[in-house]
Amino acid sequence: MGDVVIRVLAVVTAICCLSAVPAYAADDGTEKLFTFRDPEITESSGLAVSPTHDGVYYTHNDSAAAPTFYAVDGKGRTKATFQVQGAQARDWEAMAASKDPETGRGVLWFADIGDNLDGAWPDISVYRVMEPRTLRDATLPATRYRFRYADGARNAEGLMINPRSGRLYVVSKEFAGSVYAAPKRLRTGRTNILRKVAGAPIMATDAAYAPDGSSYVIRTYFSATLYRPSGETIAKVTMPELEQAESIAYTADGTALLVGSEGPRSPVYRVPLPERATPTPTPEATPEETRDEEAAGSTRAASDSGASGLTVKDVLIWLIAAATAVGVITLLARRTR
Repeated sequence: MGDVVIRVLAVVTAICCLSAVPAYAADDGTEKLFTFRDPEITESSGLAVSPTHDGVYYTHNDSAAAPTFYAVDGKGRTKATFQVQGAQARDWEAMAASKDPETGRGVLWFADIGDNLDGAWPDISVYRVMEPRTLRDATLPATRYRFRYADGARNAEGLMINPRSGRLYVVSKEFAGSVYAAPKRLRTGRTNILRKVAGAPIMATDAAYAPDGSSYVIRTYFSATLYRPSGETIAKVTMPELEQAESIAYTADGTALLVGSEGPRSPVYRVPLPERATPTPTPEATPEETRDEEAAGSTRAASDSGASGLTVKDVLIWLIAAATAVGVITLLARRTR
C-alpha cells in the first residue's frame, strides 16, 4: 500500500511541477555514464564527484543503512568502502563535496536530514568527513553538526555547499519547498539554525552547487531547475526517466549534470547543460555580496514569487491533482482492507 501511495503522489508531483519557466530538452548528448555494480549499493540516495581523485564518484544508501559510503570509478566498480566513525544513519538522504580552502583537501558532507513524518526528530545532522587520500577500505572520523529549522521541523533530501562562500544549504522536500541556509560558521557545541532564504520546486529530491559557484540545481522526480545564487530561476532541464530519481551533481567541469536513482544496479546518467541554460560565470562574490544574495532570496521566499515559479494556473492544477490523488488513495485503501 505504501508503494502505491508514493507512486500516486509522484504523479501528483509531476503535474504540479508545471510552470511558466521554459524547459530545455536535454536529450542531445544524454548518456548512461555507468551502472553501480556493487550489490551493497541498493538505494543510492546521494551522489558527489570527488574533488581530488579524477574519475571517482561517491554515493551512499538511503535510510535503514549503516553510516557507509562508497567510492566508485567511471565504470561503476567500487574502488573502496568507507565507514563513518561514530555517525548515525537515521535517514541519510544527500551528500555534497567541497574543497578545504586552506589545505586543498577534499571534504565530503553527509546529510542525515530525512524526516518522513515532518517533525519526528528534534534536530537533524550533517557529518563532515575529510576525503581519504588513498582509495582503500577504511573507517574515517567525522565532525557532526546538528541543525534545527527556524520555522519548524520538515522533511528534506537536498544538500549543497556554495564553493565560493563555503556556506551549507538544505533543500526541503515539500509541496511548498524551500532552500535553507546554515550559519556561515558551523559550531559543534550547539545546534545550528537553518533559515529560509529561497523557494524550491515541489517535492525536491536533491540539490547541488556548480563547481564555480555560478549556479545551483534542484531536482525533483521528473525534472531539474537551474538557479543563480540569488535564487533567480535560469531554466528547467528535462531528466532521463528513472525508477526513483534521487540524486544529482554537477560534473567536475560544470558543463553537465549527473543524475542517479535508487534500486539495485541503478544507473547514473550524464545530462549536458544546454548552452543557453548555462549561467555566465561572475567574479568571486564578496561576503557582503553573499549576504545580499541571501537577502534577495529571502525576499522572494517571503513573497512566494521566487524559485517555485507557481502561477494561478499551477495552483488550480495542483488542487485538481491533489483531489484526484486523494480519491485514488481512498479507493485503493478500501480495496486492500
